[in-house]
Amino acid sequence: MVIGGVVGSGIMRNPSVVANGFPNPAWILLAWLGGGVFVAIDAMPTVELGAAIPLAGGPYSIIARAIGPKSGFLIGWADWCQLTVSTGFITVAFGEYIHRLGLLPGLTTGQIAIPLVAACGLVNGIGARFGGSSQEIGSALKAVGLVILVAALVFARGESPPGPPAPIFNWVAAAVALRAIYGAYGGWQAAIYFSEEVNSPGRNVARATFIGIATITTLYLLVNAAVLYVLPIGTLVRSNLAAADAAKVIFGASSDVLVTGLAILCVATLANIQIMELSRTTYAIARAGYLPPRLAAISASGTPRGALVTGLIAIGLIIVAADSVKGQLYEILLDLYAPFVMIILLTFSLAVIWLRRREPDLPRPWKMPFFPLPALLSVGLNIMLLMLFLVSDWKTGICSALLLACAVPLYLLGKVYWQRSL
Repeated sequence: MVIGGVVGSGIMRNPSVVANGFPNPAWILLAWLGGGVFVAIDAMPTVELGAAIPLAGGPYSIIARAIGPKSGFLIGWADWCQLTVSTGFITVAFGEYIHRLGLLPGLTTGQIAIPLVAACGLVNGIGARFGGSSQEIGSALKAVGLVILVAALVFARGESPPGPPAPIFNWVAAAVALRAIYGAYGGWQAAIYFSEEVNSPGRNVARATFIGIATITTLYLLVNAAVLYVLPIGTLVRSNLAAADAAKVIFGASSDVLVTGLAILCVATLANIQIMELSRTTYAIARAGYLPPRLAAISASGTPRGALVTGLIAIGLIIVAADSVKGQLYEILLDLYAPFVMIILLTFSLAVIWLRRREPDLPRPWKMPFFPLPALLSVGLNIMLLMLFLVSDWKTGICSALLLACAVPLYLLGKVYWQRSL
């Protein structure tokens, strides 16, 4: 689940964005490695809370239990927003890759994405076990495919044509590159959404998360190193699918189809787990009485089908709306997404300190080392990144803030209409 929830459009689409911000091979690899280290530190508060509070629904359920229902709803809404928006930019990448194959030229990327979202909903609607198995198979296939691709690029070295000059470093592009890395590692917290559906969550949440992060970081470094081995920086920054362009240099135009197919598999499996997580978040909020009760219904096959349908409607709406946005749609949605995740993880870091003081005897199957230093470091880094991103793109930041503010009327609506029925 962790590998499947992370490896997707980010590693296929973002190398060019990162290269534009850090136009030097050593800087690029250090930036991706730094992203993995940052994520490992950021994960420590989340894993401690997730192992101690094994409830379905991810951030909403954990923060509601650790701090209180109001804070839980705010974070749950932020999580719902980030899952919806991130599914938007993931499926935009899917549409780009379909167009790259020359297919469906008369449709926009959003129109192509809608059937993908519907297909993921259908797979998960069949049953929890079927949805989970499909995710495991897809994640294994794309991990193996990426390793084969890296080996092919390194051991079948061809002559790279000279590319245009590399861009000059500037701080705005570097901030965008950091957003891209942050987004590419997004989803590492997948295990906490399914705590009620896995064996021994107290142990396996930690194992899945940290082994997953280590595997993902290694894959990201290998893919970037292989691409840089083939493509000049000036060529890389102009590519929206660097791995395919690198393969084309070595193996010819026919290889582009295979690598683009791998990218489509990566994005499709990532979209699948997004739908799974979004349905669990919706289910958890409805179970607490802040959304219509039928959204908390569980089918005989173990799937929250009511919540699944609601998530599909919301995702379809944002994809359709996104096609009316002018500019680089992928980057716009990525910028909209990032602040929500930072706020969620910042809250986790504060919550783990609060809960240690308030409930020192709470069983904690996994405890972060050197407490509270990792949590404080996570707080500082997330505040720094949040301020950096908001300053570099304040207009998108305002849009994110307005979306987050919608939590207040939604919370009051839930208190008036649905919580009383519990």
